Amino acid sequence: MLIDTHAHLYDQRFEKDLDDVVQRAQEAGVKKILLPAVDVKSVHQALELCERYEGVYAMAAIHPTHVPEAGENDLDAISRLCDEPKVVAVGESGLDYYWDKYYDERQPEFFAHHIRLSVEKYLPLIIHLRDKQHRDGAHKDAVKILNRELPPYDYSHIRGIFHCFTGPDWLPKAVEELGFLIGVGGAVTFKNSGVAEIIKDVPLTQIVLETDAPYMSPVPHRGKRNEPAWTALVAQKIAEVKGCTTAEVAEITSANARQMFCLR
Repeated sequence: MLIDTHAHLYDQRFEKDLDDVVQRAQEAGVKKILLPAVDVKSVHQALELCERYEGVYAMAAIHPTHVPEAGENDLDAISRLCDEPKVVAVGESGLDYYWDKYYDERQPEFFAHHIRLSVEKYLPLIIHLRDKQHRDGAHKDAVKILNRELPPYDYSHIRGIFHCFTGPDWLPKAVEELGFLIGVGGAVTFKNSGVAEIIKDVPLTQIVLETDAPYMSPVPHRGKRNEPAWTALVAQKIAEVKGCTTAEVAEITSANARQMFCLR
C-alpha cells in the first residue's frame, strides 16, 4: 500500500475527472490520500471530498502565500476546523520567500501560530518552505522559529513533515533533530534537483511519500498535471536510489504516515 501524504484534489484542475483520478490512484496501490489546505475555503472543500471518497483525509491551515488576504477570523476558523474528525494535521503552513507578489511580513507570525496550534491540538504540522534559487533563508528562519515555539521533544510522536523536500543538504539532520520527517515527491526524479543525492543517506524511517498534485509531476510526466497515482513513480525512484525494493519503500513510508496521522 502507498500513501500520498500531500495532494490538492480540490484544485480546479481536477474538477472534470476527479472520480477517474481517485480510481487510478487506487489501482496504483495508493489507498490513502491526504489533502493539505491553503485557506479556510479549501479546508471545507477537502472535507467534502473526505465524505465523497474512502481513504481521503483533510488538513487545516493558511498557506504562507495566502497570508496577505487572511486575518484573525481565518485563524480562529482554522482552529475550530482542527477539531473535525477527518482533519488529521495542521497544514500546510510555513514560509515562502519565492513569490514577491505574495510575500507578507506576517508570514513568521502565522507560522508560529500554526506551530502552537499543532501542539495544542496534538496534530502533526505540515511545513511549506520555499526560497529564491540557491538561497536557504526560509529554511534557516523556519528552524529558528520551530526551536523557539516547540516544547522539548519527548520522542512520543512524530511532529510533522517538511513537505516537498528539495534541500538544502543540511536540512535532513535538522529535521530529524526537531522530530519531523521529510516529504519526498516528484523532485526526486528530476535530473538536476539534487534530491536523489541528498536522500541517499536519509533512512526510510525519516521519509514519507507525496505528490503535491497537481504540481511537481515526476518524470516521465514532468510538465503535466500531477496526480496521486504517480506516488508509485516516486516510490520506484527512491527504491532505485536506496538499492532496495519498491515494496520496502512502500511498507516503511506508509508505516511512517500511518503512525504520524493515526491512520488505520
